[in-house]
Amino acid sequence: MAKEGQTAGLDGMVGALKKTGQKGPPPVHLWNPPYCGEIDMRIAADGTWFYQKTPIGRAALVKLFASVLKREGERYFLVTPVEKCGITVDEAPFLAVELALEQPDPTAEHRSGGRLLRFRTNVDDWVTAGPDHPLRFEPEPATGGLKPFLHVRRDLWAKVTRALFYDLVELGEERDVDGARMFGVASGSAFFAMAPADSIAGLRD
Repeated sequence: MAKEGQTAGLDGMVGALKKTGQKGPPPVHLWNPPYCGEIDMRIAADGTWFYQKTPIGRAALVKLFASVLKREGERYFLVTPVEKCGITVDEAPFLAVELALEQPDPTAEHRSGGRLLRFRTNVDDWVTAGPDHPLRFEPEPATGGLKPFLHVRRDLWAKVTRALFYDLVELGEERDVDGARMFGVASGSAFFAMAPADSIAGLRD
């Protein structure tokens, strides 16, 4: 019965989202519906979405759910105008799977910066790293390396794949940050420090 109830709730959520007729990203930050409990949905560390232990094979459905994902503290929810359901996220809700280098538009506001780093996520959102979408690099004690993440929106982050991380290391440079020599990568006018410059040999290994 629990699974039947969850399926009905999921169908209701999909129906509620379709009824909004929303053009563009849903205004999730404006929705504050009542909490309706947890549903058996999980986003694995590799970016795969599961419902009742089964991978969700429909890309359009994954993108729909991703568009209404909301984070509150360390908890994640799917939100519609009428309900809010908790889900499980193993590491990060998104995965950055493609990197494109782009020269800035000289007529745009960010024209003072240099090359831009644009990332495509596993749900086909394109995000340009910068002040509003920073990169962060967390130590990985098990390997002695770093785990890179990109801010997508509203405290929702994408884990950057290992292959793209190696690309970022190749694009890296040294700069002085708060009196310390740091190795990192630039996107536009923003610089994202990875580690002290004297440790870059380990990053390149």
